[in-house]
Amino acid sequence: MKKTVSFFIIFIFAFTSPIQALSWAFPFVVWDGNVYEVKQEKLGEKEIGEWIGEVKTRPNDMTGEYYGNASNAYPKGTPYYKINNIPTEKAIAVKVSDNGWQKAIYSHEAPFHWLDLLQIIIPIDIFISIAILIGLRIKK
Repeated sequence: MKKTVSFFIIFIFAFTSPIQALSWAFPFVVWDGNVYEVKQEKLGEKEIGEWIGEVKTRPNDMTGEYYGNASNAYPKGTPYYKINNIPTEKAIAVKVSDNGWQKAIYSHEAPFHWLDLLQIIIPIDIFISIAILIGLRIKK
């Protein structure tokens, strides 16, 4: 009996793990290195300016880390727009339905993540590679 109880206790501790998940304080989107809190304020079509970007990544619900244009509330592909007569440093619009937009107010600067560097390094690497190839072809 003691062996069975011991085995059962070891089995439970060996094959179970604690479950952790974050509870986000508010829905947000990240654009151009800034975090915007999405408010319940609806915007009309006349208030919407040009397209400026879209959600490209989702934050990690376990660690809270995110990079690039991310959102904890909206799926990848959700577009962002300028709001007429309001600078993007203060607010942007998030498209939430076919004819519906919600205002997102600037909250704070997004934390640094090493994957943010890829957006800078890859285009520079491509440019340098093309320049080298053109230089080698000219020498021939």
